[in-house]
Amino acid sequence: MARNGNRRRPISEINVVPYIDVMLVLLVIFMITAPLLTQGVKIDLPQADAEPVSTEMDDPVVITVDSEGNLYIDIGDNKQQPVEEETLVSRVRSVLKYKPKTPIMVRGDSRVDYGRVVKAMTLLQSAGAPSVGLITEPPEDK
Repeated sequence: MARNGNRRRPISEINVVPYIDVMLVLLVIFMITAPLLTQGVKIDLPQADAEPVSTEMDDPVVITVDSEGNLYIDIGDNKQQPVEEETLVSRVRSVLKYKPKTPIMVRGDSRVDYGRVVKAMTLLQSAGAPSVGLITEPPEDK
C-alpha cells in the first residue's frame, strides 16, 4: 500500500507571536523612560580620566555655590558678596559675548543641595555657556 498525498511535510513557517510580545514590552519600557532622559542639563563630559585644565586657555569664570545655596561669581565688583540669578546670567552673558571660548566652571560646596548646583548650571546654560565644568578636589590619601 502506497500512501501518495498523505505524507506529512515539516512546517517551515516562523511563529512570530512571541516576538510581537517582546516588541510590545520593549515599546512600553521606552515610552516610560524616554521622558526621564530629556530632563537633564547638557554638559560636555571628558572622554578620559579627569586631568587638570590646560593653562593655555583663557582664565575661567568660576561660579561658587556655598553651603546655604548662595551664588558667587569671580568677576565684577564685590566678589565676596552673593549675587542674584539675573546678575549672574547677565555677567556671564557679557563675558561670553566678548570672549566666547571662556571656560565656565562651577564650584559647589559638598553640603549644598544638589538641585541648587543644577540650578546654577541651567542658569549658565541660559546665559549661552556652551559647556560647564565642575571643580573638585583630589581625594585625600589615607
